[in-house]
Amino acid sequence: MINRLRNPSRAPSFPATRLRRSRKTDWVRRMVAESRLTPDDLIQPIFLVEGDGEPQDIDSMPGIRRLPLEHALREAESAMRLGIPAVVLFPFTDPCLRTAGGEESYNPDNLICRATRAIKDAVPEIGIICDVALDPYTDHGHDGLLSEQGEILNDKTLTVLTRQALVQAQAGCDIIAPSDMMDGRVGVIRAALEKDGHHDTLIMSYAAKYASAFYGPFRDAVGSSSTLKGNKRSYQMDPANSDEALREVAMDIQEGADMILIKPGLPYLDIVRQVKDTFAMPTFAYQVSGEYAMIKAAAQRGWLSEEEAILESLTAFKRAGCDGVISYFAARAAVLLSV
Repeated sequence: MINRLRNPSRAPSFPATRLRRSRKTDWVRRMVAESRLTPDDLIQPIFLVEGDGEPQDIDSMPGIRRLPLEHALREAESAMRLGIPAVVLFPFTDPCLRTAGGEESYNPDNLICRATRAIKDAVPEIGIICDVALDPYTDHGHDGLLSEQGEILNDKTLTVLTRQALVQAQAGCDIIAPSDMMDGRVGVIRAALEKDGHHDTLIMSYAAKYASAFYGPFRDAVGSSSTLKGNKRSYQMDPANSDEALREVAMDIQEGADMILIKPGLPYLDIVRQVKDTFAMPTFAYQVSGEYAMIKAAAQRGWLSEEEAILESLTAFKRAGCDGVISYFAARAAVLLSV
């Protein structure tokens, strides 16, 4: 027995390192946590609709509604009180205003511009992000202009996107967020903002936006699911590619993007990690409508804990390197984090 204890070549009969020691109690787990989620990491989407009636339910997104302006103001004020730093606005455009050229997108008195001015007046403490793309405004549901043959006209679309970005900036938008995936759009928008005196307006580029199956409920929310002709694979990224995402990000940074966004979220956390490690830029992701709908549907059937799934999924974005997340769970998560 004595010889066995003195023999250094023999390993002890118990683990020298017990990693479970740092998991045993709540206070230790909190003390050694590598990733932390706070309301500062959250961005809340708001869907807008014309009129002064009641909010409209979105069947494929339980709990999310299209909000008339007065309700949207209250939503923005609530987000501010919860510590959420910014909201992102999306319109449901009246079908009679949807055209092949998407002209309503650059109407300085459109729904987005009016909402931006109203929120800035009522809740100046919160940041406003405006989406730049044509799909809520076109009668064909695409993010760009179409040729007679149905092809996306990249360069002609840039002119319309620039006009859209300018009216949003003039209305008081803090962050322009081009989500259209046209080549060169960040550069022309940055140049136009500078020329118009909007030197401090940020650009959050949807640099790696994939042609994903997870966008369906969002298209219901903005009304483009019924108008979309064909698909968006000719301009949104192929889900099979990751090196291409790094090229897209590099181009947008060179053109003047201040922040980078990857969309969708959880299925593309590998892209988030590569982008953050490669460029060390402010990096965001969008936990999209399909991700939201899956968690809600599973929770409604009792297949998982909704509250636990919300916080676990959002923490995963932080672990992957995100500086922030656009999420339909933003307000709910902020409440849970305050408990």
